[in-house]
Amino acid sequence: MTQRRPQPRRDPPPPGGMMATILRRMSREAAVTRIEYEGPRIALYTKAPRYLLEHGEIISDLVNAIKKRIVVRTDESVRKGEAEARRLLAQLVPAEAQLQGTFFDTATGEVSLEAKRPWLLQRNAPEFAHPDVTERIGWRLRVRKATTNPSSTMRAINYSLGTSAPDRSKQLRAVGDGIFRPRLVQRSEVSLLALGGFGQVGRSCMLLSTADSRVLIDCGINPGAAAPSESYPRLDWAGITLDELDAVVIGHAHLDHTGFLPALCKYGYRGPVYCTEPTLPMMNLIQLDAIKVAAAQGRAPLYAERDVRRIMRQAITLPYSTVTDISPDIKLVLANAGHILGSALCHFHIGSGDHNFVYSGDIKFGKSILFEAASWNFPRVETLLVESTYGAKEDIQPSRQEVESAFINAVNHTLADDGKVLIPIPAVGRAQEIMMVIDHYMKSGEMVEAPVFTEGMISEASAIHEAHPEYLARELKQKILETDDNPFDSEYFTNVEHADKREEALRDGLPCIVLATSGMLEGGPVLEYFRSIAPVRRNKVLFVSYQVNGTLGRRVMDGARQVSLMGREGKVEVVNINCGMEKLDGFSGHSDYNQLLSFVKRLRPKLRRVLVNHGERRKSENLAASIRRMYRVPAHNPQVQESMRLF
Repeated sequence: MTQRRPQPRRDPPPPGGMMATILRRMSREAAVTRIEYEGPRIALYTKAPRYLLEHGEIISDLVNAIKKRIVVRTDESVRKGEAEARRLLAQLVPAEAQLQGTFFDTATGEVSLEAKRPWLLQRNAPEFAHPDVTERIGWRLRVRKATTNPSSTMRAINYSLGTSAPDRSKQLRAVGDGIFRPRLVQRSEVSLLALGGFGQVGRSCMLLSTADSRVLIDCGINPGAAAPSESYPRLDWAGITLDELDAVVIGHAHLDHTGFLPALCKYGYRGPVYCTEPTLPMMNLIQLDAIKVAAAQGRAPLYAERDVRRIMRQAITLPYSTVTDISPDIKLVLANAGHILGSALCHFHIGSGDHNFVYSGDIKFGKSILFEAASWNFPRVETLLVESTYGAKEDIQPSRQEVESAFINAVNHTLADDGKVLIPIPAVGRAQEIMMVIDHYMKSGEMVEAPVFTEGMISEASAIHEAHPEYLARELKQKILETDDNPFDSEYFTNVEHADKREEALRDGLPCIVLATSGMLEGGPVLEYFRSIAPVRRNKVLFVSYQVNGTLGRRVMDGARQVSLMGREGKVEVVNINCGMEKLDGFSGHSDYNQLLSFVKRLRPKLRRVLVNHGERRKSENLAASIRRMYRVPAHNPQVQESMRLF
């Protein structure tokens, strides 16, 4: 165990300094009633919200003066009751906007308006000026896109946020006390401890430490490992207790980055979890599904639903490109990683410009149908930690045109033979992209028209994509926000909502496409289809995502002709694989070898060091060697349990 650092006192902030600066700059017209910490933000409560909303320069000047995030909140005394506020909103919202629902968050004094046509409710819309409406109802407004199919995950999160509002308010104040306390140690030092995801794909986790802070970055599991010591992050090596963690930062929602997070909460972590807004519902969806899959396979789940729900109350969501204090000496900026919805590069600004560390997470440094290419224009970065999933020299992905052509041919040949195409697919990201490709080419006549069955979390994940268009590629964002079209819906798609509805997809003689989770054949609905589709020669299993070593998907992709699965009655059954098998790399949400090097090249003038993780050891070693040789930048591929001094 390392020595415990002194714990910060939870005294209220001193009367001078930051709070005094705010009070001095507030005029009487602002009617500020109190100033409180709200996690990483400073919340100004006012009885005159219209004044501050119409004089945004006051808040901008204040932010520049104190270098902290500031939000305007309405004083509880001016807020209408929820029933009265709903009645007023029904009168004030233009009928053409098609208001579908409202959610009142009493912890922040915000009301979310879900509308089919959100562009009619923007801040400066002629018939819906936010200052006017806020003055009438006493709640600040937030406008959201209402989804074509309601999201049960989003509803559950809203319910949890509503019922936990008093506790969340207390927690946010406590988090703010910890962030804005005086620094206990003035010296500057930065280190990184590898707890998982180095020299391997899976269980991504690391501890970023300074003289004054401890931040855990990602907390995943390894889906392909058999032994617990290889499955979960080695937090026992960190040498700290959970109450010594200042924060957990999550790059994106996949289980290899978040699968152990509910266990962290189960065993006592009560601090903040920082992520982008869509990452919260995405990881909630994926983690709850992991519980169902474990139970279906006769395994004891790592955690219960209540542990997953707890994350909702501890999460603090951040937009891209916003500088946020997360500890007394660490600021965080999240940027688009291009991998899945809400995926983020994490830029840690440490001390007073002492060191800048960027964690790439999983990145796609190339534009796709769904997302813009990963961001790269950081003002400063001395240490970069970059993934290496496709870090070998031979890992060159085909062009988008080539992969779509190969996809069309693979599907058309199978459908022409009256076969079925099974696509094991992650519900998040790849599923939505493949659905858009199928819809496009069936409509154009280049792909044989056939029913497309989706199952697992795909429909729910698509609804979460539709609810967060600001995180999608520009063209897609514009389509969702400015038209009535849902790009994830099509006349060709049928969502299989219950197991007894699979019979249609599996009916003999019906050529069709099946998209089902999980993407690595490690559980979920895909196995039910695999049992029936794999033994038939005219069928095909088509892999479009990365297959981790040790998973069933990797064994099938590598040529296994027979596998054992747990049967419906708990008995092991053997499945013969007679169908065709094909792997297409171009749809991956990861950068290939050339893209990874291009990303490093963009950052090269600022870099002092590159660390490589999230790849099989051979690939990590190769990428590090290539960076050293080509760019003359020190590069290293650490291993799990290795500690690195960054500054």
